Parts: sequence; C-alpha cells; structure tokens
Amino acid sequence: MNRLFASLTALVLLGGCQSISQPDGSQPTQEAMPAPVKVESPPPPKVRDFSEESLYTLLVAELAGQRNRFDISLAGYVQQARETHDPGVAERAFRIAEYLGADQAALETVLIWADSAPSNLDAQRAAAVQLARNGRYDESMRYMERVLQAQGDTHFDFLALAAAESDPETRAGLLQSFDRLLAKSPDNGQLLFGKALLLQQDNQPQAALQLLEKHPASEREIAPLLLRARLLQSLSRTDEALPLLRKGIRQHPDDKRLRLTYARLLVEQGKIGDAKSEFAGLVQQFPEDDELRLSMALVCMEDKDWDEAAVYLQELIERGSYVDAAHFHLGRVYEERKDPQSALIEYLLVAPGNYFLPAQQRQSEILLDSGHSAEASANLAKARANHPDFALQLYLIEAEALSNRQQQDRAWQVIEQALQQFPDDLNLLYTRAMLAEKRSDLSQLERDLRFILQREPDNAMALNALGYTLADRTTRYDEARTLIEQAYQINPNDPAILDSLGWVNYRQGNLRDAERLLRQALERLPDQEVAAHLGEVLWAQGKQREARQVWSKALKENPDSPTVRSTQQRLTGSEKR
Repeated sequence: MNRLFASLTALVLLGGCQSISQPDGSQPTQEAMPAPVKVESPPPPKVRDFSEESLYTLLVAELAGQRNRFDISLAGYVQQARETHDPGVAERAFRIAEYLGADQAALETVLIWADSAPSNLDAQRAAAVQLARNGRYDESMRYMERVLQAQGDTHFDFLALAAAESDPETRAGLLQSFDRLLAKSPDNGQLLFGKALLLQQDNQPQAALQLLEKHPASEREIAPLLLRARLLQSLSRTDEALPLLRKGIRQHPDDKRLRLTYARLLVEQGKIGDAKSEFAGLVQQFPEDDELRLSMALVCMEDKDWDEAAVYLQELIERGSYVDAAHFHLGRVYEERKDPQSALIEYLLVAPGNYFLPAQQRQSEILLDSGHSAEASANLAKARANHPDFALQLYLIEAEALSNRQQQDRAWQVIEQALQQFPDDLNLLYTRAMLAEKRSDLSQLERDLRFILQREPDNAMALNALGYTLADRTTRYDEARTLIEQAYQINPNDPAILDSLGWVNYRQGNLRDAERLLRQALERLPDQEVAAHLGEVLWAQGKQREARQVWSKALKENPDSPTVRSTQQRLTGSEKR
C-alpha cells in the first residue's frame, strides 16, 4: 500500500506551493532546467496556486499514508478535493477511497475529478462506473455518453451487469437510456452489446439474441459473439451455437475465450472426443495455463482415459499448481484402476481446502468397504484433532458413511459424540433425526425436527421430513399434510416435497391427486422411492400393468433397490419384474 503514496511526493514537493494542471487534468512533465521561452512556443500551461494550508494538509495526508494511517490520508485528500477541485488531487483521493472500499468518498471524489477534467476519458468512465454501483444509472449514462462521443471504450457491459440486481423500473429506465444513445449511434457495437447484456439480465434472452443477430458485430467481435453463443445455449439452441463459435475461432484463432467456450460446450453436448482435441490444442497453445491442463485431465476422466488423465494430473503436481485438485482426481483415477491403496495415498496428500472434505469422504468409504472400519474412524478422529475447523463436517461424513453401510448403531454413536462437542447444531440434529427414523425412534425424530423448526420455522427440509414421516409411519395425516404444504409453499419445485405431497394424498385416499403429484416428482427426480410410491398409487387404481412398468424401469436403473422390491413383493407377492 505504501507504494500507492510514494508517487505523490512529486505533487506536493516538486510543485512547491503550486499545482500545474493541463486542461484535461493531467500533470505536465517538470524539467530540471527549463529551456528559454521562444516566441513561437505554445503558451505555458495555467498555474493554480495551492494555499499553504492546502499544501500542509496534503503533506500530512501523504505522510499518514506512508505510515499506514489511511483514514487520515483519505480524510485529507477528500477535504482538499472539495476545496481545490484540482483534478490531480481529486483523482488521488478517489484512488485511495477505491482501494479502501470507502464507497461514498469514492463517489464524491470521482465526480469532482470527472467534472474538473471533462476531457479525461478515464475520469468520465470511472465516474460512470461509480454512479452505476450506487444505482444512479441515468447519471451514469450521461458520463458514458461523454466517453462515447470521444470514441473511447465505454464499458457498457459493466453498466448492464451493475443493473442486474436492480428493480424492474430501474432496468426499464436504463433500457430507455440505451435506446436514446443507440438513436444517436445505431451502429455502435459496444452500445448494442451493453443493451443485449441488459436484456439477458432482465430475463429476455430472445430479445437479446434478436438484437445481436441484427448487427454484424455479433459475428466478428469477440464479446458479442460469446454472448450470442451463451444466449443460444440458454434457449436450447446449442446446435446453432457450435458453428457460430467455430466461425469465430477461424476469425480469431488465438483467442482463448472463444476456444475454451467451444471446448466446454462440446463437453456439455457429450462430444467428449472432440472436446479432448480442443483442450489438447489449448494446452499446446497456452502451455503455461495450468487451469487448461486441469480441464484437460477432467475431460480425459470423462472419456475414461485414465492413463492420459494421470499424465496431466502428475504434471500439475510437478508444476506445483492445483496440487490438491490433482491429488484428489488422481485418487479417483486410481480407484477406477482398482488400486485402492494408491488412491488412499493420494487422498491423504490433499491439504485443507476445497478438496479436503471430499478426499476424507473417499478415504472413509474405501476403508469401510474393505472392512477397515476401525482405521477409517481413527483417520477421521485424527483429522478432527488436526483440523478442528472441519470437525463438524468430518463427524457428518463419518455418520453418513456408516449409515449408508447399515451400521446404524455406530453412526448413532458418532452423532451423539458430535453433539457433545457441538450441542444444538441443526445439521447434526437433522442427521440424528434421520438416524432415529431408521431405528424406528419416531419420538426422537420428532423432538429433533421440532427443535429445528423452532429455530428455523421456514426450514423446508425439516418441514418435509417431519410431514412425510407422519404420513408414512403414523395416521396423523392432517398434521402431516399441513407440514408438507408449508414446505411446498416455500419450495414448490422440490421433487422430494412433491413426492411427500403425493404420498400424503394417497394416504388420505386422493388417488388422482396423488398420481399427478408423484408423476411430477418422478419426472424431476428418477428416484427409486418415488418410483415405488407411484407404482403403489397406480396399483391401487387398478393400473397394475403400468405400475409394473414403473417398477421395472426403476429396477433396471437400480437393480438392488430394497424400496422397490419390498413394495412389489408386498403388493404382488413376487419380486419378479
């Protein structure tokens, strides 16, 4: 930060008690020995006197900054920006305020800077950005128009993005401002791009796409071309986005953004072979970009090319880049190669960070699946001791892994131990409630879920869990329906809640409503339990053939499903598909 203040010494020391400002607000270069003035020379720049008081305040502000007293420094510069309206001082005040995150001071001083240096495009652009950040979009556009008239880079894309979180009236007003400027400059690519971006943010992708398609810039300029491709993708017209990007790549073969967008779109379309070729070319073209190298490794894994993936991951480790990600994914590669011991070594090398908990989870599951449950528990206990910030999540990982392997008693012990360390933690209480349901301890389940709902009345997950359990395991159907409907009001698109709502309707004899809701749930979430429920409702309506079809499809996807098999056995007397 002290480097920020080092350059101002010239302003307050070399300038003495004078500040020389050019008409555009910049400072002239000072010569140690000025040449004699010739008759034909241009007139000297105007000289503005600083008072002794102003000079003293600036010196104090500069010294304060060098001593890390940025509050004093900012206050001094803001005061002098107000009093002198000198563009150099105002810019300095703005830069300090922006660095410190002092939003109000940044806005005030940048406006002084912009107004005192009207031909300085950096000042006009900075003022527009600050006004946009403060929601003053119409004023921001006026400053942007000055930049536009001077044929400068206007950054209209930032203005559109800044308005994304504003209210609809503000966005509508800003669109009108864009239209006013477009009436004056109808072929300005930056304006068209900014308006299209604003339309996208206003959830009008079709209008944004039509605007871009009318302008040739969207086929030759990179930013509008990328936006057009994203819009096509959002409208499920990816088949049009790919050739558009290919054309852009031919025009701009060295642009990383275009090629990366194209490669990622190929992955999303499942064209893994083509995507591999694109990423390989990118890595070759940009060999220092390790993010590309990691992406290439992941695409190889998607293509089940474990050997090639391992090569790229080892390169990352050797280069000291994305090391934790590389160790984690290399562990996955070793698992796919049926080498669990090597996988465990890689997972152990993952340091605390984004990949730490997934690595701990994979370690635990490998050890549990191989019958080394004591070692799994010991490793997690050691991890909790060494990394207490992750202790809560590590308890949950252990409990879930044990529960998934039908070790309910041990999972219960882990949660009880965790609650001694983290009493009243809602995640732990919810987990205990789910374990209580498996132990048929419905009283404990209800106590824990009621406690959560006292703390968080709008917790849709807890409302749904309690409502479903009451509908499935008791005859308290009205109470169950009330809870599930509350969850539905909070999150109407959650397929688990739709399943519960369908199931309570079935319990209450509303078979048509039950079937409709369960069909919606299964369409959104092809889950074995939802399939079991829908099949049972169809069976109850005499649609036995369709019920068997639903169960058969579910068993093809999950042949060992105990829920589907038990439902089928109970209703048909046979587990045959």
